[in-house]
Amino acid sequence: MPRLAIFASGNGSNAQRIAEHFSGHPGISVDLILSNNPAAYVLRRAEQLGIRSEVFSRDTFYHTGSIPALLQEGKIDFLVLAGFLWLIPADILAAYPGRILNIHPALLPKYGGKGMYGMRVHEAVIAAGDRESGISIHVVDDRYDEGKVIFQARCTVTDQDNPESLAEKVHQLEYRYFPEVIEKFITGRP
Repeated sequence: MPRLAIFASGNGSNAQRIAEHFSGHPGISVDLILSNNPAAYVLRRAEQLGIRSEVFSRDTFYHTGSIPALLQEGKIDFLVLAGFLWLIPADILAAYPGRILNIHPALLPKYGGKGMYGMRVHEAVIAAGDRESGISIHVVDDRYDEGKVIFQARCTVTDQDNPESLAEKVHQLEYRYFPEVIEKFITGRP
């Protein structure tokens, strides 16, 4: 049975939706939630869901090799980034080639890259006057938001939208599609 680990830095609403989607799934389980933020609400969500969680520092993540060892010890097969803001280091990329997915709150390649996350993305979309936005789910590589996009979903941006209302539209797309796309990616279904 493929085992997932989810990396998250903040609230964890996507992590919770993913964990709930796979709860009781006959072929896929969420076994670990990791965070670089000891105050992240995702850690409370993990506790409520009965999923093991771990917190790590920047030094641990980039310089010790302990995160790949932890993943290997847990027999983790796939990694999912759900609001995780750090670039994935080479040792983890090497251990999980083509098996790490990320979600981005815009239609890549627009509004991606270092520093483009959360409300910053929605503010940029509104400021540019774009008429649509959405989500992109992509395979993670060694650059921010440049891996192969495997799925996009779109929403309309109206004159009445502001960054907050656009964020809500995008969150709804994330909640609807991310767990399903992860499942298809792991099982190889089209």
